[in-house]
Amino acid sequence: MSSIHPSSPGMAIQTAAMSGPDSVEAVPASWTHRHLLDLERLTPDEIRLLLDTAARFKEATGGCRQKLSVLGGRTIVNLFFENSTRTKTSFALAARRLGADVVDFSASGSSLSKGESFIDTAKNLEAMGIDAVVVRHTTPGTPHLLAQHLDVGVINAGDGPHEHPTQGLLDIFSIRERLGDLSGVTVGLVGDIAHSRTARSNIHGLLKLGARVIVCGPPTLVSPRWRQYGVEVSHDLDSIVPICDVLNLLRIQFERQNTRPFPSVREYAHLYAMTAERMERARPDLLILAPGPINRGVEVTAEVADCPQSLILDQVTNGLAVRMAVLWLVCGPRGQGIKTVDAGDGRLG
Repeated sequence: MSSIHPSSPGMAIQTAAMSGPDSVEAVPASWTHRHLLDLERLTPDEIRLLLDTAARFKEATGGCRQKLSVLGGRTIVNLFFENSTRTKTSFALAARRLGADVVDFSASGSSLSKGESFIDTAKNLEAMGIDAVVVRHTTPGTPHLLAQHLDVGVINAGDGPHEHPTQGLLDIFSIRERLGDLSGVTVGLVGDIAHSRTARSNIHGLLKLGARVIVCGPPTLVSPRWRQYGVEVSHDLDSIVPICDVLNLLRIQFERQNTRPFPSVREYAHLYAMTAERMERARPDLLILAPGPINRGVEVTAEVADCPQSLILDQVTNGLAVRMAVLWLVCGPRGQGIKTVDAGDGRLG
């Protein structure tokens, strides 16, 4: 049981959990979405609500280590069609921390191999009485398609190179936890911007909260067209290091590339890896983030990955808090008269 001071923001959640399912507080009326499919169409206030809810759960669970029962009786299905360590495990642990049951779906051993369609598979799972599906897929828009066919909540855990909303949220949460208000904070996103769903979610969320965003990498991976989103574009890491408050170092996604976008990994590391030498030219309080998995010696050296300014492991912990918040807002009890936005109207759902 978490020991929380009565005046703390997590007290309401903890008190409800101890009082039984009938007294659990309802999801805020300001959250009207049935799903979480991307950050692009969320409002700044909705993003802040997600972050504030994550902060409450992190406190109420003693740093994401203790259990509550606010989602007791709910069942969450992890529907993953891509490999995952952090995201899949994090969603499973987040659901269990809130008292929900978790089913890990394995596509390789399912009826998909017998010709059953993706939608039919999902609808059969829904017919078993589940409450939400967490889906990762190589094809952009797959969670949006599911949301049009299911009556349960759909949470996007990464759809191809499109978006990864909970990764974007946990990155932003980790920055906000250290720096507070993001207005005026300069964040550099470095690496494979072209293929990064994490970059897209970060861009949408950070800009809506008032941050300055610079995308940086080789011209083959960072097109000038990114400026249309309101970000700055640079191909010179050394020029942006001294002006950034945060650097988020993105993995080179060779699995999504048809051709090698630079002559060699060694050359990429020389130009774009965050090293101890570059840290000496940075602001002393520069924060280092990386969504993982990290490739030491490619996008970041070992001494930087493990330095005091690194939030890489904090991001993993905060992923639990963010995913608890998302599961709660999607699956938690709603007050009477509160209607959710339908996925079919072109919005998030």
